[in-house]
Amino acid sequence: MRDLKNVFPEKNILPDGVVLDKPIEQREYLINGEILQWQGDFQQVFSPVYFGNDTQGAYIGSYPLMDARESLKALEAAVQAYDHGRGEWPTMSVEKRIHCVKKFVVMMQEQRELIIRLLMWEIGKNLKDSEKEFDRTVVYINDTIESLKNLDRDSSRFTFAQNIMGQIRRAPLGVVLCMGPFNYPLNETFTTLIPALIMGNTIIFKPPKLGVLLHYPLLKAFRQAFPRGVVNTVYGDGQVVVGPLMESGKIDVLAFIGSSRVADILKKQHPKPHRLKCVLGLEAKNPGIVLHDADIEETVKECVTGALSFNGQRCTALKIIFVHRKIAKPFCDRLSEEVEKLAVGMPWDEGVHITPLPEANKSEYFAELINDAITHGAKVINPNGGIYNKSCFFPAVLYDVNDKMRIYREEQFGPVVPVICYDDIEEPINYVINSNYGQQASIFGKDADQIAKLIDTLVNQVSRINLNSQCQRGPDTFPFTGRKDSAEGTLSVSDALRVFSIRALVAAKENDLNKTIIREIIKDDKSAFLTTDFIL
Repeated sequence: MRDLKNVFPEKNILPDGVVLDKPIEQREYLINGEILQWQGDFQQVFSPVYFGNDTQGAYIGSYPLMDARESLKALEAAVQAYDHGRGEWPTMSVEKRIHCVKKFVVMMQEQRELIIRLLMWEIGKNLKDSEKEFDRTVVYINDTIESLKNLDRDSSRFTFAQNIMGQIRRAPLGVVLCMGPFNYPLNETFTTLIPALIMGNTIIFKPPKLGVLLHYPLLKAFRQAFPRGVVNTVYGDGQVVVGPLMESGKIDVLAFIGSSRVADILKKQHPKPHRLKCVLGLEAKNPGIVLHDADIEETVKECVTGALSFNGQRCTALKIIFVHRKIAKPFCDRLSEEVEKLAVGMPWDEGVHITPLPEANKSEYFAELINDAITHGAKVINPNGGIYNKSCFFPAVLYDVNDKMRIYREEQFGPVVPVICYDDIEEPINYVINSNYGQQASIFGKDADQIAKLIDTLVNQVSRINLNSQCQRGPDTFPFTGRKDSAEGTLSVSDALRVFSIRALVAAKENDLNKTIIREIIKDDKSAFLTTDFIL
């Protein structure tokens, strides 16, 4: 049996390059181009990493617990900066906005080491994945810039039809409230914030409840790279600082990645729902469907990675696995063996897979799910499944799960892997059809005929089907969305630019007067919108 009693380190034996020089005592916040000092209450931040036998995680800093009054100041700054589309930022040329974003990226990269350390300490993400999250975010920003260049080039020409000439471009939507998730607090936050920003919208940014401090090193970059009021930050309890923003009716776009429960609350708070555009990434219960002829070794490899990367704390994780009875025993035996090999440790440990969970009382929640499943007939089939010490929880493989169990429907968002044995392919199909969620599914098998039929059924239930591979978001050039309660709007490098903007056009009858006017506007660069210039 695994012994997790000594999984946490002693404070004085941490490896070089891991320790934070000192706690991050954040007092600053950004409103209207000024970094202000908060004088009110603060939220202390404790790491999911404990020291030795301590009863509380390591103290790593604090951040402002702002009030409604200050939150509304951030809103007013964003509203004024947008100025009904007449502000400096929304009327700025695409080329100049790109220049600002490039400046931000350069300054962001200067903070790479600190942000990676904070990813490890704040949310328990291992070193390799923390580095990957930062670097992937930089690549995403650069890809967004290139995609916008292509979009701008395509929009630089005029269209002629039925004696009407027109130029069609994309225009911003207004004030965007960006709220990202704790599991990818940098990357997924920036997959909405950056495209919203670069399209000419102004931003109010609230970091997730877990993963706040890692954004602190970027405050100066936001201030120096963008005009006043274009990016504003709020911190604190969502009910206190977000509720008033939505109730004001001045938020034009809600970009939120989190739970559907919270998204519903936020949407209902807005007094003008038809004027609110929502870009939402929500829950998922992605199934893996293992056919009778699947390659067991490769399938197990994909399922372990798909279900347990970053402790299974991913919306794209495989959250329930259906395996054909014909191969259920060898599959489950191999799955159990491979899960047992996973290394448990601290985020900076070499080769570690399972790290401390950042959410409070999460280990106890998983224990409840497991006990409920056992009560209704399931078994934990890997020897160490479900043992835990504080925030460290060893993954549990549950077999044979049925519809009486909470784990059958609840999105566990963590290291519990439910497995269902099926005889008829209609069983997993009906599960997907009746599910509240519709993000992705994985199919494992070899029979092209059966797989083709499954694809044609599932593609109308979920938004991505992965063949003999785990569910995943990337590459970022692919559409990322979901059906049912899993998403609103589509995110990818190119889709995000479109979702945070609207097609607008200038049209005129094709006569000499209009041609003269348009020719003069273009020749003398009188308009940032009506132009045939394009970015090389």
